[in-house]
Amino acid sequence: MSDPFLSVVIPAYNEEKRLPNTLKAVQLYLQKQAYPWEIVVVNDGSSDRTASLVQASSILEPKVRLLQYGQNRGKGYAVRHGIVRSRGQYRLFMDADNSTTIDHFEQFLPWFEKGFDIVIGSRDVPGAEIDVHQPWYKEKMGDLGNLWIRFWAVPGIKDTQAGFKVFTAKAADAIFPYLTIDRWGFDVEALAVARSKGFRIAERPIRWVNDPNSRVSAGAYLDVLREVVQVRLNLWKGIYGKPA
Repeated sequence: MSDPFLSVVIPAYNEEKRLPNTLKAVQLYLQKQAYPWEIVVVNDGSSDRTASLVQASSILEPKVRLLQYGQNRGKGYAVRHGIVRSRGQYRLFMDADNSTTIDHFEQFLPWFEKGFDIVIGSRDVPGAEIDVHQPWYKEKMGDLGNLWIRFWAVPGIKDTQAGFKVFTAKAADAIFPYLTIDRWGFDVEALAVARSKGFRIAERPIRWVNDPNSRVSAGAYLDVLREVVQVRLNLWKGIYGKPA
């Protein structure tokens, strides 16, 4: 069987309420496409019916795969686990709440043709639409945190944290096996490692709908700030390997 054109990785932790609609929407979109595809749902130690719902979906659509490993390890670990086990020419990860819809992939594809290796969704570039905003304090913390992130890790990137990013297979294979952060700071680490290896990153506008049930706490923002400094130290130590 030939490798897929697109792999969609969805990390999921206790997502029995939100995941089914997202999974259905992604399948309906991909089933209309001419290229081969797969959906890889990574069950990050859920204690609800997340796994059984994905298994039921995979019976109806064999292109849906479930990966799981027992205990909860964090979103970063789940995304890394899924990306390195995906086979697609392009590997996309998105959130289980469908805050950014799969059809954005069409808008990203031309940028790969322009020579970019990674295209990331952004809420902070011209053309972005935010239909439902986060609470004001989270937005302010995000704005201040991004200044810190740009200073320490990824200058010039305005939004590192939106959960919709696409990597070529070459970039994914050179980046994800080296990543060390298991929770919220993994986006920054992935982009910093990409830069260090010479990959080109395009930041493109998305339409984003905040889910009021988001599990990103205020404390998670502080964790990211700490992890960003660790990324810079790791880069100085050379633990991410050589340029691709």
